[in-house]
Amino acid sequence: MDEDEFLEMNDDHNHNYCEDRGGSCYSNPRPRDPLCFPPVGGGGAEPAENVKKTSFVTESSYLESESSSQSGQCDSGASASSAGRLILNSPSKFLMNAMTAEDYRTTYWPKLERAIEHLLTQSPMDHISISYEQIYSQVYKCVCQQHSELLYNDLIQKIASHLQQVSSELQGSPPESFIEKFNLVLTQYTAALQCIVPVFIYMNKFYIETKLNRDLRDDLMKLFSHHVAEKHVDTLIPLLKKADAVPFQVRPSTMASVVKGLYALRPDWAALAPALFSRFIPQIQPPTLESQLPHYAALDRKLQTELSLNGFCRGDQSRKRASEES
Repeated sequence: MDEDEFLEMNDDHNHNYCEDRGGSCYSNPRPRDPLCFPPVGGGGAEPAENVKKTSFVTESSYLESESSSQSGQCDSGASASSAGRLILNSPSKFLMNAMTAEDYRTTYWPKLERAIEHLLTQSPMDHISISYEQIYSQVYKCVCQQHSELLYNDLIQKIASHLQQVSSELQGSPPESFIEKFNLVLTQYTAALQCIVPVFIYMNKFYIETKLNRDLRDDLMKLFSHHVAEKHVDTLIPLLKKADAVPFQVRPSTMASVVKGLYALRPDWAALAPALFSRFIPQIQPPTLESQLPHYAALDRKLQTELSLNGFCRGDQSRKRASEES
């Protein structure tokens, strides 16, 4: 039996190499090092061309295996060719599935861009079949191949462009439907971020948090604030005040969603309408003083009277205790 057959038969899956002389076994001293070579048993050193050559698999190549047909095959094939294998004692290294900037532009980013477009434009009640595992895998490979900056800039530019279009559409909305339209846009965007942020979590962890000292979700919410909310807040706040003065002119759930959304984007916007924001956000105004209780009681009675005049009855009062009569 020659040396090649010996190493092939006695190499187990953990790279433990056994000698048939005495049956002794020894393991690779650095099992996680991709450039480890099997020790050669027996006498003197064999010539390099007669020693079994060893290949390795990187950590990322497992996730990259399904996309290898798109990014090009590895240098090493299943055949015994020496093109993709490491020679014993050779210091040379090679990069498996290398992705150039051109590969990123022509193959990877177009797929990610289409997926992002679907997520941004789908209705919160709709479901579009998208492989989140595939998106994550594409992002993972782009980050591993040192294209994090390109990927981040393209993502920001894509979402900013979408939000500019959304802002233009809001500009043409009539006042009577502006609040509902803004709420739809805000809800749709936050729902999209619930999908976009998780699939880009690898880029967020190893590029945005590490090098930019920021967070992806915060950056994307600031984009909405800059391109949409800030441009329409001067129109939105007066409409919200007017709707709040007329009960049920706008659904309470819509009012709450818009006010809470604005406060999450910019807490300082509460100063534009403290009374309005205090109805949906706790602790906006300073604590109530005892001397102000009669004033708030009068406001409550006024609201009940207005509701009664507008056809909202108080319901059956027959079971009410005498002490509870107004």
